[in-house]
Amino acid sequence: MAEPGHSHHLSARGRGRTERRIPRLLRLLLWAGTAFQVTQGTGPELHACKESEYHYEYTACDSTGSRWRVAVPHTPGLCTSLPDPVKGTECSFSCNAGEFLDMKDQSCKPCAEGRYSLGTGIRFDEWDELPHGFASLSANMELDDSAAESTGNCTSSKWVPRGDYIASNTDECTATLMYAVNLKQSGTVNFEYYYPDSSIIFEFFVQNDQCQPNADDSRWMKTTEKGWEFHSVELNRGNNGLYWRTTAFSVWSKVSKPVLTQLMYKWAKPKICSEDLEGAVKLPASGVKTHCPPCNPGFFKTNNSTCQPCPYGSYSNGSDCTRCPAGTEPAVGFEYKWWNTLPTNMETTVLSGINFEYKGMTGWEVAGDHIYTAAGASDNDFMILTLVVPGFRPPQSVMADTENKEVARITFVFETLCSVNCELYFMVGVNSRTNTPVETWKGSKGKQSYTYIIEENTTTSFTWAFQRTTFHEASRKYTNDVAKIYSINVTNVMNGVASYCRPCALEASDVGSSCTSCPAGYYIDRDSGTCHSCPTNTILKAHQPYGVQACVPCGPGTKNNKIHSLCYNDCTFSRNTPTRTFSYNFSALANTVTLAGGPSFTSKGLKYFHHFTLSLCGNQGRKMSVCTDNVTDLRIPEGESGFSKSITAYVCQAVIIPPEVTGYKAGVSSQPVSLADRLIGVTTDMTLDGITSPAELFHPESLGIPDVIFFYRSNDVTQSCSSGRSTTIRVRCSPQKTVPGSLLLPGTCSDGTCDGCNFHFLWESVAACPLCSVADYHAIVSSCVAGIQKTTYVWREPKLCSGGISLPEQRVTICKTIDFWLKVGISAGTCTAILLTVLTCYFWKKNQKLEYKYSKLVMNATLKDCDLPAADSCAIMEGEDVEDDLIFTSKKSLFGKIKSFTYKRTPDGFDSVPLKTSSGGPDMDL
Repeated sequence: MAEPGHSHHLSARGRGRTERRIPRLLRLLLWAGTAFQVTQGTGPELHACKESEYHYEYTACDSTGSRWRVAVPHTPGLCTSLPDPVKGTECSFSCNAGEFLDMKDQSCKPCAEGRYSLGTGIRFDEWDELPHGFASLSANMELDDSAAESTGNCTSSKWVPRGDYIASNTDECTATLMYAVNLKQSGTVNFEYYYPDSSIIFEFFVQNDQCQPNADDSRWMKTTEKGWEFHSVELNRGNNGLYWRTTAFSVWSKVSKPVLTQLMYKWAKPKICSEDLEGAVKLPASGVKTHCPPCNPGFFKTNNSTCQPCPYGSYSNGSDCTRCPAGTEPAVGFEYKWWNTLPTNMETTVLSGINFEYKGMTGWEVAGDHIYTAAGASDNDFMILTLVVPGFRPPQSVMADTENKEVARITFVFETLCSVNCELYFMVGVNSRTNTPVETWKGSKGKQSYTYIIEENTTTSFTWAFQRTTFHEASRKYTNDVAKIYSINVTNVMNGVASYCRPCALEASDVGSSCTSCPAGYYIDRDSGTCHSCPTNTILKAHQPYGVQACVPCGPGTKNNKIHSLCYNDCTFSRNTPTRTFSYNFSALANTVTLAGGPSFTSKGLKYFHHFTLSLCGNQGRKMSVCTDNVTDLRIPEGESGFSKSITAYVCQAVIIPPEVTGYKAGVSSQPVSLADRLIGVTTDMTLDGITSPAELFHPESLGIPDVIFFYRSNDVTQSCSSGRSTTIRVRCSPQKTVPGSLLLPGTCSDGTCDGCNFHFLWESVAACPLCSVADYHAIVSSCVAGIQKTTYVWREPKLCSGGISLPEQRVTICKTIDFWLKVGISAGTCTAILLTVLTCYFWKKNQKLEYKYSKLVMNATLKDCDLPAADSCAIMEGEDVEDDLIFTSKKSLFGKIKSFTYKRTPDGFDSVPLKTSSGGPDMDL
């Protein structure tokens, strides 16, 4: 049931207890042009009044919109000489929220600290009883033979105050909550509601003085997906009637009257025209024989001109059935494009727009190439058309993919022609449950196509509801406003018919070749009918597995699973830079983790919060995060079985109400929502496939290692998220945070999203750091101690890696100390010096002997020359020593003599030494 809420003004915030199938209003907020006023008369004139003895009030507004400010004594009769009346502010004048009107100078001033003001608003947040001005009514939604009895049973089906919220009924009666307000100027009404179960239709609308609904706002309330949600509607000046209505809306129990299969003409019912007036069109004659119109694809025409479905294994274009060629199989479904009779699995009716009562008339009429809305009983009636499908038969390749939610799809072509703001609703029901609105179109819409993905293989109903206007009038003005549906195509229908045959894989048998299913991840070659595996890192379009083009590449950082049905990340990632390659391994983060958003509180202080479950990578791409709605289970006595609604995704969200609030042993988990159904890619770029992960949402990274970002998309499409939801998870290296690390939500968006469609998370962990490599450590070589030298390997600081290679073992080598080499050097130097000294002495001594011998030779040569005329000086005098008379030819140093000895050697092996004669004659060489 629906629960409108606590307040009639804008600043309140509150939440209520979770109830099964209970849409609720928690807060009701009204903004009026001026507050309700009380006019009091002025007191009698007595003695002079002090300023503290009176206050100011405004008189009632006159016909011109003017008023006066007058002084009113606190106690009449105690003082006199009050200030004279002065012209007051305009009647439409008001202060903003958080301000008050200072009557002394007639200006708005801010409220003091610790106080608040709603301005001209009225708030209702206490629902211990129905507040003054509200009314709750109930009525039976159907009219049949037991209408009186049913109406009596609905007398207690009303909106019930529950303390901090007001709740609607849960049975199949219609309950209406009403409130009337007169506004001095245009304003708004805001309320907070909780509406998790679509088995009850919840609407809100506003009526003016003429009881005409506001045509600018849709009356259908959307189911809440994230707990309590706000709804706001503009209000016009004057009287406004506010209506909150819940009802069990179902077309399953209503069977429309048969649609004729002959060509004949009848007036549309109810007949709202006269054929007797001048210029009126006459009803054409019936019974004219014409060529029978074609049947819909997949059907054939019998001898009695009726359409029957073709047998399985054949197809048709609406005439004759044809066997599917070899190598093909029928593509079963329903394709309706000829509207000569209403198909047997469709029904039509009319639903009153005032009391939601069904009327015994046809809502849609067939018209050859389209079906259109009938006139109905009034312009605000709902024209209902329903198609029921018993189940679906998806291809074998789809059944093998447990992660693929699509089992079929419905596509229809429609058009609306409206002079006012008409509305066409498309709704889907599962297992005979009440339809859930999926899409709404307002006003005239050109001919267009719409496709809806079916994700459950179960009995499903599709409903189209058209309302010309929300205004209720006795006369008809908009009968020419119509909705038209040209074609409806539903794929993979159980026991359906085929309009064409699609290629299939062939297998040999004794009777020839027959169709068979390709293995998962294989596409069909149209020419040969053989199966071929998709290339690496591609996934197969399961519903169109024809040709290699059916294999779609995976995104960056991902690869295909074994059956090529999805792309996933195996918890590894590589990032290349000009200097090195960084490798990551997120296996330590593969397990599911949970995160709770900041607590929120109702106006009564009751706590609730959003709870997230995440699974990052690995697991062959299987979705491991599960969010559950356990409200039903908690209300079932112990020992009895119940049913919990749960969803499985990479990332999901649920609303958690703690046990201290609910009174149950365990907390209440409700409204599970999928935030990530498929992985788009993994990269360090901030944008991928139209999804952006703003870096400013989180504190900046400070280590110089870019975040690795996982990008996901959800298949769920909502009115506010036309492209579905998206999720990004930033994985950041944080060496100080051990596994699994910490998960953070954006600081500016405590619920993980700033727009309701794009969710962002930050995961900090040491497991998010790159794998360690040889570039992350360096060697330290010790000095040589006692002939041993050690080489130790240590990580570079700060250490910005995790896992990967380990540090090499310490290495020990034999070495020589400096003292040893110093001793060796000194010893070698000493020996060299001694050797040089000895050699020097040796060669010096030898040179002395050679000089003596050379002198003797010179002397001997001189003696020979003395055989010629002798000179007196040639003789040796008595007493002279022979050696004393030895004269050297030149004086040379020791090294000069050595040099001479070394280089003055004649070719015959003798040494040549220049000598001088004792007489000072010319030199001569020996």
